[in-house]
Amino acid sequence: MTADDAAVEGDAPVTVDATGLLCPLPIIELAKAARGLGPGTEVTVLCTDLAARVDVPAWARMTGNDFVGESETDGEGVALTVRLR
Repeated sequence: MTADDAAVEGDAPVTVDATGLLCPLPIIELAKAARGLGPGTEVTVLCTDLAARVDVPAWARMTGNDFVGESETDGEGVALTVRLR
């Protein structure tokens, strides 16, 4: 793998546990985690605040990243994934 390949593939996936945090804290934690990560890196936010279902895709759009999707977690929350550009 070359350095260029690593830039395309991104860093290892990152998980942000924002369970129990209310708006705007899940987005703040997402932004902190994304800082310094390479393009192509996927960041997944685990959260119970349902406002994040709207906030995370909006953050991705506003920052020029891609919202990959959401999935249910084992608890009451969701996992929301963004791919950095």
